[in-house]
Amino acid sequence: MPKILTVGSYIIYLWSNENGEPVHVHIAEKIPNEYATKIWLTKSGRAIVAHNKSNIPENKLNKLLEIISDNFYLIYTKWCDKFGKETLHFYC
Repeated sequence: MPKILTVGSYIIYLWSNENGEPVHVHIAEKIPNEYATKIWLTKSGRAIVAHNKSNIPENKLNKLLEIISDNFYLIYTKWCDKFGKETLHFYC
């Protein structure tokens, strides 16, 4: 589970097996887990909440979405390094 960023107590990371899903990251507080929040990335560099299973408060989640959008190219690069460029497709 490659960690991409740490923002306060939150970890933004890639899960180990994504089974052909569009580019996305997971957010968990302190420790990566199966109940992490999932954020899709779009071709335009936006971040969209797929689900908020870790119940991140809305004000914190909105800030995290901004940070994810601001780091689009870093996430894109990490995704390609981990899963290969041939797996690259976006939610929209």
